[in-house]
Amino acid sequence: MPLHSIEGLFDAGTDAEVRGEWAVLAEAGLPSQAGHEGSTNAPHVTLSAAASVPDVAEARVLRALAGMPPVPVQLGPLVVMGSRRRVLARLVVPTSDLLLLQHTVAAAMADAHDVPERVRPGRWTPHVTLARGLEPGQVGEALLALGRVRTLDGAIECVRRWDPSAGRTWRVGGIPTMGP
Repeated sequence: MPLHSIEGLFDAGTDAEVRGEWAVLAEAGLPSQAGHEGSTNAPHVTLSAAASVPDVAEARVLRALAGMPPVPVQLGPLVVMGSRRRVLARLVVPTSDLLLLQHTVAAAMADAHDVPERVRPGRWTPHVTLARGLEPGQVGEALLALGRVRTLDGAIECVRRWDPSAGRTWRVGGIPTMGP
């Protein structure tokens, strides 16, 4: 069952850079997030997730993120996660500002149901997914296609909520204008 999530969306420049990496993978014939053509698909950092989000938790998130300024972020090196079918991602450097944002969201989500350990403070690995479902032999191909990635400075400008049951997203913090 897909999880509901709270996600940080990037500034336009960072979003475009990540989408460019998606395109490189797709052009090489490899799995890529570019292949997910849903209107809600956007480069993001998952800040929290749960089987469901009660209204009280969502209200806390809204209050906690009211007036949220952009949060500076730095996208770092590539990382491969998973064991059978791998995920290729860019690590997001866990700065004090980013950790505070994630901790704030996690505290607001205290009433959410079945929050996975991997998104709890102290266990969370901030990252941006580039590709899912890589076969073992495709990992090297993907790394070669992307080449040496450079560190990328940007910002989380908006936080949204993803509801997989309804297939929609909405803003819960940050700058009011946001893409998918």
